[in-house]
Amino acid sequence: QVLLVESGGGLVQAGDSLRLSCAASGRTFSRSMGWFRQAPGKERDFVAAISSSGGNTYYADSVKGRFTISRDNAKNTVYLQMNSLKPEDTAVYYCAASIRMIGSTTRGGYDYWGQGTQVTVSS
Repeated sequence: QVLLVESGGGLVQAGDSLRLSCAASGRTFSRSMGWFRQAPGKERDFVAAISSSGGNTYYADSVKGRFTISRDNAKNTVYLQMNSLKPEDTAVYYCAASIRMIGSTTRGGYDYWGQGTQVTVSS
């Protein structure tokens, strides 16, 4: 079992930055970690993923160049640095862990999920 707890969400203005954190506990080994987001009335979409070593990262086209995923394995924590935020980035952001796959961009590739943290970007 893996417990994931996200933090760092909030209300910001367009152009601002936020850093989300996801702390893992329990069975902490995972082949990859990912971030997804879900806006009201929409599907939960892939944002970014990182391999267990941190050597491989994957991004949705909509965030490429603005968001950076990283991890600190000593702290069992994954981060999502979000720069140049836009109103369309407003969503609940979820952290996810996969013990089966590396770099999956689909919800089905992940085995454990956090409870989510709200990010709201005002124009």
